[in-house]
Amino acid sequence: MTHAIIIQQPGGPEEMRWEEVQVGAPGPGEVRLKQSAIGLNYIDCYHRSGLYPLEMPHGIGMEAAGTVEEVGAGVTDLAAGDRVAYACPPPGSYAEVRNMAADKVVKLPDSIDNETAAAMMLQGMTVQYLIRSTYRVSAGETVLFHAAAGGVGLIACQWLKQLGVTVIGTVGSEEKAALAKAHGCDHTILYREENFVDRVREITGGAGVPVVYDSVGADTYPGSLDCLSPRGMFISFGNASGPITNFDPGLLAAKGSLFFTRPTLMTYTASREDLVASATDLFEAVEKGVKIEIHQRYALKDAAQAHTDLEARKTTGSTIFLP
Repeated sequence: MTHAIIIQQPGGPEEMRWEEVQVGAPGPGEVRLKQSAIGLNYIDCYHRSGLYPLEMPHGIGMEAAGTVEEVGAGVTDLAAGDRVAYACPPPGSYAEVRNMAADKVVKLPDSIDNETAAAMMLQGMTVQYLIRSTYRVSAGETVLFHAAAGGVGLIACQWLKQLGVTVIGTVGSEEKAALAKAHGCDHTILYREENFVDRVREITGGAGVPVVYDSVGADTYPGSLDCLSPRGMFISFGNASGPITNFDPGLLAAKGSLFFTRPTLMTYTASREDLVASATDLFEAVEKGVKIEIHQRYALKDAAQAHTDLEARKTTGSTIFLP
């Protein structure tokens, strides 16, 4: 018998239960995975709390790495023993063993171990679509990245520096500022002590930035709009402080014909072609020097404590579970 984290109803971290589950043979087009490392991401909290509703009871988690144990009918490009990783729905990665659609997993190169893969797939491919597709940055540009010391933020700071971009990052403490700077963030703003809009304007000589990457949500809106140059793009890709409500599109006109988008990784990696391209781009960035910082490791059965720490903003970098 194998185990997984199951939630019976939406709520706080205490709703997650370590339960015995049955995992059958993989169906057509599926692979059975023995998972060795599992990633923690903020979207897991949204699923658990009910902000992103699930039909209960349900598994939780969107990302893991492991080894193929068995392949289902019709699977020809994977075999038992292959190391793979994924970052996609349906939620349920908080599990020791799991069946997954074969076209949603990617083979790992020898240069990337399973723990690193579990810590980087969702966050790293998120950075990939944000900076290479949603707004394709160019060398010499300056961007604002909120939560620069988080898992996504640390990957973004390094990757943006590879691309020759100047990074302004908001952080919550001096410790997180030092961490972000060590990973390529050029200017850090302590958002609890400084007005980030004023600081961005000061750093850019009043010009503002062409793009703001914002996973914080309510606490940084609409201030993020005031950091943009005319025709700039506000990319809202998370709600760590709560969702943005009462959005007024007239603000976009008033503040300089701005663009506002709310993208998701699942849209940008929906096709097999896009998924493989995104993962390949990420693998290459890591091989060129982007370091995946695993700062927290928890036993999978202790997922509730990990969620508590994440929501209290006690974590930095990436967090993984070990089954």
